[in-house]
Amino acid sequence: MVHNLYKTLKEFNLYGDKKGKFYSLPQLGKVLGVKVDRLPISIRIVLESILRNYDGNKVNEVHVKQLLNWKPNADRIDEIPFVVARVVLQDFTGVPLLADLAAMRNVAERMGTNPKRIEPLVPVDLVVDHSITIDHFREKKALDLNMELEFSRNNERYQFMKWGMQAFETFGVVQPGYGIVHQINLEYLAPGVHKKDDNVYYPDSLVGTDSHTTMINGIGVVGWGVGGIEAEAAMLGQPVYFLTPDVIGVELKGHLREGVTATDLVLTITEMMRHEKVVGKFVEFFGDGTENLTLPDRATIANMAPEYGATMGFFPVDEKTIDYFQGTGREKSEIDAFASYFKAQKIFGVPKTGDIDYTKVVTLDLDSVSPSLAGPKRPQDRIEISNVKSTFEKLFTKPIAENGFNKTVEQLNTTYQTSNGINVKNGDVLIAAITSCTNTSNPSVLLAAGLLAKKAVEAGLKVAPHIKTSLAPGSRVVTEYLQSANLLSYLEMLGFGVTAYGCTTCIGNAGDLTPELNDVIISNDIVTAAVLSGNRNFEARIHPNIRANFLASPPLVVAYAICGSITRDITTQPLGKGNGGRDIYLSNIWPSSHEVQQLMKFAMDAKTFKENYDSVKTPSPLWARVKGSKGQVYNWPESTYIAKPPFFENFTIELKPKIQSIIGARALGIFGDSVTTDHISPAGSIKETSPAGKWLLENGVLQKNFNSYGSRRGNHEVMVRGTFANIRIKNLMIPAKFDGSRVEGGLTIHQPSGKQLSIYDTAMMYMAESTPSIVFAGEEYGTGSSRDWAAKGTQLLGVKAVVARSFERIHRSNLVGMGVLPLQFKSEDSVDSLNITGNETFDIQGLTEKIKPQQDLTLVIHRKSGEIKKVLVLLRIDTPIEVDYYKHGGILPFVLRQLLVA
Repeated sequence: MVHNLYKTLKEFNLYGDKKGKFYSLPQLGKVLGVKVDRLPISIRIVLESILRNYDGNKVNEVHVKQLLNWKPNADRIDEIPFVVARVVLQDFTGVPLLADLAAMRNVAERMGTNPKRIEPLVPVDLVVDHSITIDHFREKKALDLNMELEFSRNNERYQFMKWGMQAFETFGVVQPGYGIVHQINLEYLAPGVHKKDDNVYYPDSLVGTDSHTTMINGIGVVGWGVGGIEAEAAMLGQPVYFLTPDVIGVELKGHLREGVTATDLVLTITEMMRHEKVVGKFVEFFGDGTENLTLPDRATIANMAPEYGATMGFFPVDEKTIDYFQGTGREKSEIDAFASYFKAQKIFGVPKTGDIDYTKVVTLDLDSVSPSLAGPKRPQDRIEISNVKSTFEKLFTKPIAENGFNKTVEQLNTTYQTSNGINVKNGDVLIAAITSCTNTSNPSVLLAAGLLAKKAVEAGLKVAPHIKTSLAPGSRVVTEYLQSANLLSYLEMLGFGVTAYGCTTCIGNAGDLTPELNDVIISNDIVTAAVLSGNRNFEARIHPNIRANFLASPPLVVAYAICGSITRDITTQPLGKGNGGRDIYLSNIWPSSHEVQQLMKFAMDAKTFKENYDSVKTPSPLWARVKGSKGQVYNWPESTYIAKPPFFENFTIELKPKIQSIIGARALGIFGDSVTTDHISPAGSIKETSPAGKWLLENGVLQKNFNSYGSRRGNHEVMVRGTFANIRIKNLMIPAKFDGSRVEGGLTIHQPSGKQLSIYDTAMMYMAESTPSIVFAGEEYGTGSSRDWAAKGTQLLGVKAVVARSFERIHRSNLVGMGVLPLQFKSEDSVDSLNITGNETFDIQGLTEKIKPQQDLTLVIHRKSGEIKKVLVLLRIDTPIEVDYYKHGGILPFVLRQLLVA
């Protein structure tokens, strides 16, 4: 709707003598007497969306004034309705979202309404990037063989996507084999600015169904990861609601030292920001050090925002942003409109010290950054490279409760042998992966990896054949510039040939180790290692049998592959023996910054980018073979990959019964700190003995065809059986072992029988008994990827509430979106302080139709002894719109009711 609220609709000059219209923030500030130029730039971009989308209903003048009057340290009580310009999806999260839309159309048809009412109202792009696995490696046709397997395993999913492409007008798919969603978003999908039919221009903004959507912040785009549940609502016309955020200003100073990479920088920033506790906050970078960073360096830092907990890691638009658009082959008119618009809004350029009023300013001198890795279990646990050996050795003997491995010094020095003669020790590197995401947006570290490989080969170094090596670029352009720089062949000689274009090792798609290696690891409980250039290294994520996982820059991945163990200090000890038996050290083969810069000309070639992305809409032979069904309503053929979601089975236009207290609930699980969505949500491989594996076998699927949980996210029967089934999850209801360590796996105790069963089986028993269930947890519950099935699965297991010490942003939102109560312990209360063991029953009192955001409720604990304990807990339904979502049973029923009564 075009309007002229506060006379803010103005003209600005475009290329030639053309003009465009825009909603002027300087004019808004002038009319209302507010110094707009003191607001953080990220806040101003959100403010523009609110101003432009003013309709007097969902977005009104109060919203405009609330954000315009943002204060750095005010109480965060104002709810902002942010209407995004577009939505991006990856296929693991996108397929269940598409399934929900298809099910909504079934409801519309059943109710006699035109199914086309269910239609995305903003452009939606799904990038197929999560489905490929590294089955083949170190062989000439590894990429082709892996893609053949990908299409054979995922044909049913791809058929469903093709149905969606023809059924929905604004739904597009980037076929497999182009790269990861974040890099394609950065290089191709992001337009900088959009233009409506009425010649009104506005900045790009989005939400995406992957937490690392924040990579796009590197080019000045406001956007972040949300669960599929929230993204679906955004697609269907709902604003993304959030409380006005704190904005932490990060002042970067100076330059990186020689030999320090962007990966080292981002691991340092991740550690620093976790210390600053920026969860749920905007982080905005400024200062001369920010200006000195290349655009890919900025994108690398922005990508890791979920790891440091921020909603965004935002970088303003400046000349380097424009240079990047030129280098990636954007049209001249698009680039000119981008620059002209941001200059007209007076938000072009990196702010200087003191220009902006931030909630808090923290400073980092780039000169202080050192080469680093992070691990072995969390991305925020940075280790300077010289301390990796000693840190691992200390953790090796520490108890599990102290993040250790609970082993002995004797075990550290023991050599084990596989049945086919391979020697394996604790600390041996068995997976070395230059994987996509964080680092493959960045040519400097990939060229550095290629140069290090070249020098290593020339020095006579090799990688042991049993180490699983891979190169999975985030974009096909990476292969082009590595070839042009004559470096790819050297990477191939060390085993780092291109095996995939997609999200692989970082999400558990590394593929399996050999049976011999698996056997020796399991039988001797060996702590082996993976080194990867990704951004996630949580337990059991990379491979279920590899327990120490380290994040590192691509050149360090190659170096550790050559070294073969993290129990050697590669800063003082040789990587290996080279030509003539000579010791070769890391310093002998580490490329200089000058050498890397000499090759950067190959990386930003506009012609290469344009040719690559011009072919996106031409089906590859494999994609052309996929046959999708036709029609506006999906017919749901029999499939173990895609099934009609159960979330709308009992849907009615009228609301469900009134909200009431939860009485007589049982604990389904009690968990500690930092339980991730990887622990909660089905992820990785499916075991034959698991509830999901048993179900697949019962339905005629052979074990070799199980594929992964991620690939089967479109089938709720598989996913609900895999919720809380991670092999490393520790339910504190299960008694500890004789040595004090905790039992791992998706088990619980059914009450009052006392039987130890799978969480799935126990949940089904409680549901059959009409017994509500609750999950208890510690700090940072739901850390990690924006997995909507972590919330969907929780709801389908009959869980009514999750009570934790604190929540990660996206998962808390997803729980509300599925109608599950997130409750937070107050003060110093916790499972331990309240002596909750799991044999109690629980009530949650105070739930009525009049609930308010962040009010107190009462948790009543009924102990077996007859004792009753009452404590206050904080309702983490944070905003008024979330109250509405909860009353409707979740965000999807809420939106569907709106669409069907419109």
